[in-house]
Amino acid sequence: MKFLIVTGLSGAGKSQSIKFLEDLGYFCVDNLPPALIGKFVEMCSESKGDINKAAIVIDIRVGKFLDQLTGCLQELKESGHTYDILFLEASNETLIKRFKASRRMHPLSVGGRIIKGIKAERRKLQEIKSKATNIIDTTNMSPSELKQEIIHLFVEGGKSEGLIINIISFGFKYGIPLDSDMVFDVRFLPNPYYVENLKKLSGADEVVRSYVMKWPAAVQFMNRLTDMMEFLIPHFIKEGKSQLVIAIGCTGGRHRSVTIANMLSNKLKEASHRVIVEHRDIEEERYR
Repeated sequence: MKFLIVTGLSGAGKSQSIKFLEDLGYFCVDNLPPALIGKFVEMCSESKGDINKAAIVIDIRVGKFLDQLTGCLQELKESGHTYDILFLEASNETLIKRFKASRRMHPLSVGGRIIKGIKAERRKLQEIKSKATNIIDTTNMSPSELKQEIIHLFVEGGKSEGLIINIISFGFKYGIPLDSDMVFDVRFLPNPYYVENLKKLSGADEVVRSYVMKWPAAVQFMNRLTDMMEFLIPHFIKEGKSQLVIAIGCTGGRHRSVTIANMLSNKLKEASHRVIVEHRDIEEERYR
């Protein structure tokens, strides 16, 4: 029987994930106290095949009982049962935005401060995170992208190559993405912003892409960047990295960075890598 524990930060997507798992045929239970895990697994095992995939959500809502989780999982292992742990997380900034949008309080917020609750929760969940089989960072994921990642991990069985590559175009004037693993500055390329008929367009438009890529330096940079990524990615996968965030920046984040981000995304997708591309600041310059 497949047994999965879903845990992680509040607001990171656990509720959505459990719904997706139900759609995939998992028998799901939300907010189960750790002390009942053994009985739950025993019940599923005695279902005579009626339940062959089960998932439970265990998170900060169980309060002081969370401290029992490590011991309960050890007992489960000693009794001969195997399990996977899926941990969902997101950046502090993203979690704050999600809580504000939903008008909900963080379960550990102190004096109404969401960020204090998030930091406290990270500390409490650090041990279980270290034991996770899979970690999904939903910072830049849409619900549909999260669903595809769940399908990939728990239907297609691609756990050994569970690296998600996030490519983010951005404008340096608006700040470097906080969760970047690698940052590339393409401000050395000629700027389409100063070409009158290209100013209001973006790197998503073919005419802008053609302008950026007509320069030999752009072609050489693109080739070398692609080669470097193809060299690094297998090593990241080998060490078990679950997410790689590549940030590509220009001045305003609308022309050059968008072009290069899209081209790199296409190159890596052609090589069968899983890529999510985001143009963070593409709209910021439209009316300037």
